[in-house]
Amino acid sequence: MADRFAEGARVGVLTAERLDRVLDYLAPEGGCGTGDFVEVPLGPRRVLGVVWGAGEGGFDAAKLRAVTRVLDAAPMRDELRAFLERAADYTLTPLSAMLRLATRAPGLGDAPSMQKIYRRGAGLPWRMTEPRARVIELLEGYGGLAFTLGELAGEAGVSPTVVKGLVASGAVLEEDTPRDRPYPLLDPARPGLALEGDQAAAAARLCAGVAGGGYGTTLLKGVTGSGKTEVYLEAVAECLRKGRQALVLLPEIALTAEFLARVERRFGARPAEWHSGVTMVERRRLWRMVGRGEAQLVVGARSALFLPFRDLGLIVVDEEHDSSYKQEEGALYNARDMAVLRATLASAQVVLASATPSLESWANAEAGKYARLDLSARFGPAELPEMATIDMRAEDVPAGRWISPRLQRAVAARLAAGRQSLLFLNRRGYAPVTVCRACGHMIGCDHCDARMVEHRFLKRLVCHQCGETKPIPETCPSCGAADKLAPVGPGVERLAEETAALFPGARVAVLSSDLFTTARALKAQIEAIAGGEADIIIGTQLVAKGHNFPLLTLVGVIDADLGLQGSDLRAAERTFQLMRQVAGRAGRGAEQGVALLQTFQPEHPVIRAILTGDEEGFWRAEAAERRAAGMPPYGRLAGIILSAPEARAAFDLGTHLARNDAALRRIGAQLYGPAPAPIARIRGRHRVRLLVKAAKGAPLQAAIRDWLAPVKLPAQVRLAVDIDPQSFF
Repeated sequence: MADRFAEGARVGVLTAERLDRVLDYLAPEGGCGTGDFVEVPLGPRRVLGVVWGAGEGGFDAAKLRAVTRVLDAAPMRDELRAFLERAADYTLTPLSAMLRLATRAPGLGDAPSMQKIYRRGAGLPWRMTEPRARVIELLEGYGGLAFTLGELAGEAGVSPTVVKGLVASGAVLEEDTPRDRPYPLLDPARPGLALEGDQAAAAARLCAGVAGGGYGTTLLKGVTGSGKTEVYLEAVAECLRKGRQALVLLPEIALTAEFLARVERRFGARPAEWHSGVTMVERRRLWRMVGRGEAQLVVGARSALFLPFRDLGLIVVDEEHDSSYKQEEGALYNARDMAVLRATLASAQVVLASATPSLESWANAEAGKYARLDLSARFGPAELPEMATIDMRAEDVPAGRWISPRLQRAVAARLAAGRQSLLFLNRRGYAPVTVCRACGHMIGCDHCDARMVEHRFLKRLVCHQCGETKPIPETCPSCGAADKLAPVGPGVERLAEETAALFPGARVAVLSSDLFTTARALKAQIEAIAGGEADIIIGTQLVAKGHNFPLLTLVGVIDADLGLQGSDLRAAERTFQLMRQVAGRAGRGAEQGVALLQTFQPEHPVIRAILTGDEEGFWRAEAAERRAAGMPPYGRLAGIILSAPEARAAFDLGTHLARNDAALRRIGAQLYGPAPAPIARIRGRHRVRLLVKAAKGAPLQAAIRDWLAPVKLPAQVRLAVDIDPQSFF
């Protein structure tokens, strides 16, 4: 039962402003309770806040200002407040920043009201124009979701008059509706696909855990195409039968369209969506309905973990190994780990699903912290693909070409048979470097210490660090030589050019995130490929994430050695995961697929492990190396990133921290650095890194807090702490 505070009582209110402390206010007329969302005066503004408990006192109450009003929203539950506090403590993030993650919806302070919304109607207008076609395409691409007039016109790039004209024709419907309305009920009694053997046993185990009502985490490890989704949807059904809410996290927006269709077939209605592609109208609606228990199932990106669920009973983290679950800007957290934390506080079950689990999850299952369920065979008639290497040392590949003769013959055979091939290269753009053949100058970004990547389809050079773009120059910026600039190395665009030259009659589709301006366009391309509208797919790691292309029977990896370069702690693990995942796109229909890996190192242990499929052997070997080095998950790391407009200021602070590390030495931690970050300048700011390494059980966060507490940041110097870093750039 939340504490209630009578009018005029001191209350502590946490706001999402960058203050990092709870502020004292006076309770408003009618009082308020712990967890209430409130509007409070802060300077000349009124801001959103949450009543966090009783005020601290200690100063004159006459100086306090009163809470302006209590908002018409379900109070934040104790479970979510505890989660935000624990997450802030673990990641060393200000609590106010965590509250920002939990209130990322517009108009939360608005009173209930009616509004006009617009959705797809029937038929087409008698006169079709290009602007009208854009509106209809947009509405159809969003699968029936509603827009306000401003959102619809803005997204489609048309005037409101165009939308009104479509309303008059009936092609678009205009409805008066409450701003916030419940989502359609999902029916957990509808039968799913018939499961057999391992799938049925795994589903029964997961359902038993959900039915028990307590906390538990299960690693659901299954080969690609083994039916993991159908298995955990049974657990979702059990959760809904219990009257509790479920959350399914996906690593990529492009996956949601196919997944939502599967959920709708299974439960008879679409679930709620939460990701960057959702309209602001739907965002506000979902936030409010989740808090009232009127959204049973949410499918979303990592930030959906911070929604105010009324009774969360199940969290599924699909493709749990995916690096996109790590937030790399602002509040630095790993959604996989935070899902486990939230579940412990909510007495909920967690399912971590993957064909190639992270070493952290594998180790937790080995240690008995997580239960583990294995699906060793593909679902239905599909068989796992055959895998083989192409030794590039023995292939005669012309200069400036990257497709070997053997892979070329394999693609030609698929074309003749009317089947699809996928050529995979994890490098966006046309070429990673543009160099002048006269003076050797390599074109770099003006704001970062990074080479600019040629994107020939866009006719631009792009910095993949800060997003800066510039036209492809006709002369060398350094020596002025004309016609001497040359692309070096392949990207997917260059690979597509080579493919078109080798197979002039083939339909080639390129799947790379920078080629699609909206999530809707990317979804449409994926659906078209799945429908057979391409013969050869050229793709980056985007294609490895759970897509199902029934006609795809050949995967060719252009450079299997690419991820093994450098000294990244997780290089072997990520290469193994990526290669196994992308190979798993082949043969998901009735025909068995083949995966061919082009490599100059066929004898490399990671390449051998990929081929043999000895995943347990790979994990054991990787675990032994990490354990011997005291590295995660058998040791702890924290990154300290300093940045400043001038390199000296960042280095001076880094040196000061390195000389005053007594708080770290007290727990036996080692400090490395300061050193320039591998990419030392991004967006005009010079970056310096320090790395803290500690034993598994060391109180790392407390030591770092004590170490950094006396530090007063110089002007324009920023400091960020990254607990459990995934990237060292």
